[in-house]
Amino acid sequence: MALPKVGSIGEYIREQRTQAKISLRQLAAQAGVSNPYLSQIERGLRKPSAEILNQIAKGLHISAQALYVQAGLIEDREPPSDVETAIRADTHITERQRQVLIDIYESFRKENRVEDEQTSQNARPQDDLPEDFLAALEPFAVSPVTQETKEG
Repeated sequence: MALPKVGSIGEYIREQRTQAKISLRQLAAQAGVSNPYLSQIERGLRKPSAEILNQIAKGLHISAQALYVQAGLIEDREPPSDVETAIRADTHITERQRQVLIDIYESFRKENRVEDEQTSQNARPQDDLPEDFLAALEPFAVSPVTQETKEG
């Protein structure tokens, strides 16, 4: 789940908090951190730990991974999809609704990746298997059936 980069993790947190229409005090209370500490993070004076980022993510109702990527704690693995970018940019739905839509979308993508992997595994040549193993499987192999045989 890729996210657009901004100047710093603090700016990103502030941007997410503003989009979610949560005050600094509200987020601090929800995240279980002090108001001054959260303010210092947003202003770039402090670099939060992974644990604090996790608490802030819960308070913002976003994935902790999004904050970890933004903070440089983990690498982003996949460029953002247009669908996810559009969902995140939509101001007519709540942050919770955005996250649910993204979770559903990601589950569809994950399901399709699994199907693609299974298809590619089935298409692999059997050259890597020992000959005696392939010979043992021969009675179970599906032989090509012609249309004439089926109608027959």
